[in-house]
Amino acid sequence: MIEPLGDMRRTHSCGELDIKAVGREVVLMGWVQRRRDHGGVIFVDLRDREGMTQVVFNPERNPAVHAKAHVIRNEFVLGVRGVVEVRPEGMANPDLKTGEIEVMVSELKILNRAQTPPFMIEDAIDVNENIRLQHRHIDLRRPIIQKNIIARHRAGASIRSYLNSKGFLDIETPFLTKSTPEGARDYLVPSRVNPGMFYALPQSPQLFKQLLMISGFDRYYQIVRCFRDEDLRADRQPEFTQIDLEMSFVGEDDVMAVAEGLVAAVFKEVLGIALNPPFERMTYQDALARYGLDKPDLRFGLELTDVSDIVADSGFKVFSDAVKTGGIVKALNARGCESFTRKELDDLGEFVKVYRAKGLAWIKVREGEWQSPITKFLTEDEKKKLAERIGMRPGDLVFFGADQAKIVNESLGHLRNHLGAKLGLINDKEYRFVWITRFPLLEYDETEKRYQAMHHPFTAPVESDIALLDTDPLAVNSRAYDLVLNGSEVGGGSIRIHQKDLQVKVLETLGMTRKEYEEKFGFLISALDSGAPPHGGIAFGFDRLMTILCGGGSIREMIPFPKTQKGACLLTGAPSPAGPDQLKELSLKVDL
Repeated sequence: MIEPLGDMRRTHSCGELDIKAVGREVVLMGWVQRRRDHGGVIFVDLRDREGMTQVVFNPERNPAVHAKAHVIRNEFVLGVRGVVEVRPEGMANPDLKTGEIEVMVSELKILNRAQTPPFMIEDAIDVNENIRLQHRHIDLRRPIIQKNIIARHRAGASIRSYLNSKGFLDIETPFLTKSTPEGARDYLVPSRVNPGMFYALPQSPQLFKQLLMISGFDRYYQIVRCFRDEDLRADRQPEFTQIDLEMSFVGEDDVMAVAEGLVAAVFKEVLGIALNPPFERMTYQDALARYGLDKPDLRFGLELTDVSDIVADSGFKVFSDAVKTGGIVKALNARGCESFTRKELDDLGEFVKVYRAKGLAWIKVREGEWQSPITKFLTEDEKKKLAERIGMRPGDLVFFGADQAKIVNESLGHLRNHLGAKLGLINDKEYRFVWITRFPLLEYDETEKRYQAMHHPFTAPVESDIALLDTDPLAVNSRAYDLVLNGSEVGGGSIRIHQKDLQVKVLETLGMTRKEYEEKFGFLISALDSGAPPHGGIAFGFDRLMTILCGGGSIREMIPFPKTQKGACLLTGAPSPAGPDQLKELSLKVDL
C-alpha cells in the first residue's frame, strides 16, 4: 500500500540529529538504506542527502506500526514520526554523525515502494561504470556522488559571490550561434525555419564575451555550458562547464589576480584550505625545458636535463643523428632506481612509444661502473660531462630520449609523471599552482601545411613581437596564460586583440583569405572597428577543477548526468534516431 503524505511534514533531515535532540518528537523522510530484524525489534537506517538516522520499530511500544514495518525493503521511501532517544549502552555508532541517538517510531507512512536496486547504494561498490550510468538516478544516491554534487554547488555559489563582490556582471550568451570551426568540431543544429541552414552549439562564449567588452560591460562572468564534438577521453565530455570571465582595460597581472582570488575562494569554501596567492609563474619554454610538458606537476622533482651538446658527436648514432637532424637529447635521472628489472625497463620503453618515441635508452649507475647497452659508445670525456650535468651517482637510473624536440619533451614529460606516481613521490594532499606564460602565438601544422593558433585566433601577440609576423611567425610570443594545478590545466586565457588591423593580420597569417575571415568572423572584425577597449579574460574548466578538489579520478564523477566516452547517455538512450516527420520538417535526409 502506498500512502499519501497527508498532513505529515518533515521537521529534520536524516543527518542532522544529535544528542541535543533527545526527547523531541521529529518527522523524518527518506530512503531505506538497510533493514534489520533483531528478535522482533526492527531497525531501519533511513537516508537522505544529509546522512542517516536509525529508526526503531518496537512491538512493545507500538504493535500496529511494528506489524506494518515488516514489508519495508531497501530503497523504500518512508515518512516516520517518533521521539529521539539515546541508544542503549554499547550500541552507539561512532562512525555515524547521528550514531548516539535513534528515533522510536510511533507513526509510519510508506510513501513509495522500490524494486531491488541493481547495485548497493554505498561508496565501496565494484560495479561496471556502464551499469551505473544506465541507472544514474540510483547511482546519484550514493553518498560520495552526492558529496561531489553538493561540493560543486558550494563552489559555484562561492564563485558567484566572489565575482559579484568584484563588480562582475553575470550575463548569459546564446547557445544557438554561428559555426566558426577553428578548434574542435562544432555540434550543428538544423534550422526548421531556414531550410538547409544550421546553428552551432558554442565551444565557448569567446566571441560573445569580447562583444560584451566592446559593448561597455567591462566585467562579465558566466558559469556556462559548452559543447565540443571531439574524440573523448577520461577527462573530456561532449558538454562541459566553464567558469568564464572577461575584463576591460586590463593586462595579464590584473586577470591573474582576479583568477587567483577566485580559486582561493573556492578552496576556502570546499576544502577549508587557505591559499596564499600570488602563484608561481613559469614561461612556456622553461616548462618544456625542465618538465617536458606545458602543464608540469610541481609536487615532485625529476626534472629533465638537456645533454644535446655533450652527445652531438657521440659514437651512439641514436644520439648524434638526432642532434644532427635538428632534434635534441634529454635525460631524466630516477634517483635510487638502479634496481629496476629488465622487464620494468622494457615496460617503460613501451610506455614512451605511446608518445611517438622510438624507444628509451638507459644507464644504471653502480659503484665504479655504468651498466647499459649504450655505454660502450660513449667516450670517457662524454661520460664525465654527462655525470656532472645530470648529477649521476651510484644507485641512479638515468633515462634518455633522442628525437625531435616535441617528441622528446612529450615522452619524457609523461614518463616523469608516471615515475612520480610509481615511486610514491606525489603528495595527494598538496596543491601546487603555477602560471604558464609566454606561449608561442602560432604553431605549424605539418599535415595541413599552415600555421595554427596555439590558443585561439583572438589572442594578442606580445607587442614587441608583432613585426615578426611578417618575417618569423613561429618566433612570436603571445599574451596567453594557463593556470596549472598538480599537472592539470584548470584554466586558460589571454589578453585579446582589440584592434581591427592586427586581428586581420593574424587571421591572414593563419592562411585565411579575406572572404574566409569575413564569412567566419566579420561581425567581430566590424565590432573591433567600432571602438574596442583593451580586454582580456580567462576560462576555468569547472568539471576538472572539481575533480581535483573532490579527489575523483574522472570528471564523470562530478557531473550529474554525464555521457560515456562515445558520447552516449545510457540513462535516456541519447543520441537516438529522428523520425521521418521530424527529418521532413527540417528538410533533412539521412544517408548512411
